[in-house]
Amino acid sequence: MRVMLRFMSGFMLVGLAVSPCAARDSLGVYGGWGAFRDVSPHRCYAIASPDKGAGGNGRWKPFTSVSHWPDNGVRGQVHIRLSNTNKGALELRIDEARFPLVTGGADAWAPNAAADAAIVAAMRSGHVMSVGVNDYTLKGAASAIDAAALGCARGR
Repeated sequence: MRVMLRFMSGFMLVGLAVSPCAARDSLGVYGGWGAFRDVSPHRCYAIASPDKGAGGNGRWKPFTSVSHWPDNGVRGQVHIRLSNTNKGALELRIDEARFPLVTGGADAWAPNAAADAAIVAAMRSGHVMSVGVNDYTLKGAASAIDAAALGCARGR
């Protein structure tokens, strides 16, 4: 179930630019991070584009998101769309902390819910996050993550 949600979240988040008619509520912009709520499927997420690094391969743009899927009991799931497909081991760096990621093509995730929680905790207090060739400023990440969590806690 968790792996299926990972692939669904990656596929659907890419749809942000493709489906302007989707029922999407903006929950706020915090630094370089935005928070959104979708009605169908019911989900909320904080999302950011990288500050530095490769801009994607032309078919997609890299991003990092922290998603909540309340109908499926998923909270704080970290998903990263990479600049390019990756076939090897990948590591997420937040300041001095290191986190191994599970990859599948151009997507990467924490290996389990406990790792998601550890990454989100590091994001809340960190300054810079790096994965592959992309760097993200974490200013505003904690507020966007909180806005997404509250957006789904309030229901539809």
